[in-house]
Amino acid sequence: MSIPTLSRRTALLGLAAALPIAGARAQTGDWPSRPIRWVNPGPAGGAGDVISRLVGDRLQARLGQPVVVDNRPGAGTNIGMTQVARAAPDGYTVGLATIAANAANKWLYRSMPFDPEKDFAAVGLIALVPNIVVIPPAVPARTLQEFITWAKAQGRPINFGSVGAGSSQHLAGSQFQIITGLQLQHLPYTNSGQMNTDLIEGRIDMLFQSISAVTQMAQAGRMRPIAVSGTARVSAFPDLPTMQEQGVDITSTGWFGLCTPAGVPEPILARLDTELQAIVQDPALAQRLTASGAIPRAMGRADFTRFMAEESAKWRVVIEAVGAKVD
Repeated sequence: MSIPTLSRRTALLGLAAALPIAGARAQTGDWPSRPIRWVNPGPAGGAGDVISRLVGDRLQARLGQPVVVDNRPGAGTNIGMTQVARAAPDGYTVGLATIAANAANKWLYRSMPFDPEKDFAAVGLIALVPNIVVIPPAVPARTLQEFITWAKAQGRPINFGSVGAGSSQHLAGSQFQIITGLQLQHLPYTNSGQMNTDLIEGRIDMLFQSISAVTQMAQAGRMRPIAVSGTARVSAFPDLPTMQEQGVDITSTGWFGLCTPAGVPEPILARLDTELQAIVQDPALAQRLTASGAIPRAMGRADFTRFMAEESAKWRVVIEAVGAKVD
């Protein structure tokens, strides 16, 4: 017995309508059904590591699967983010997006192992991280302008350290050089502890450093804070003026967000976006981030994609102005 034409057409239409749903289920399955790897492209104990673990723990609780932080530092965050870019786009690998890998490095490195625009999918911003300017106790300056006057009188390049090329500290130093006209020599470190020691002992002249990395030493008088970047003062040093307040118009900060490899199915990205925004807006997390020197800043996928593009364009100008390059 043949199926009536109308019934056959209805059946075909029903089958066609069901295909997208079946396809979405095939893509996402029961995600997540196993642990998620969170790649931090910076060192253990750094600001990115702290943020990865704070947010990763909360993401684990919300998804019901372990979120395992995997520190993969090196090459200005390029090593870790290469692993993210090359991972299977199945939602089981995420990466900590940074100002280096996702904005500055393409203008610094002569050869890049990934394309920051094409090889990642944005999930959302987590936090802004202002830098604090610290100098050795032996330098007589007490303010940023006094330090500039001292630096100009030295008759030599002023050394400044950072955690690596493309880091927010390196970029802040490059901006500082352009605005003040000082001749600066960038010294990239792989070990933040050694960098702090070299500053304390006077082997380098200044640092743009993450607040959490130097708070105890600065409060103990082992190094002298003279300014913070960003648009507002920070809770750890409420009496310390910003660079802008002291006549040096640097308000840029480091930042951290979440991304995945390109090609992750839309339903998974949407779920990660929803969960991340809820986590970042949680008052308990905000308190922990603020205590570590960060400023919580929730931003969804579309806005975060635009934000990273704007950051890339901004730092291209600075990097080209100082002629910075990494082979």
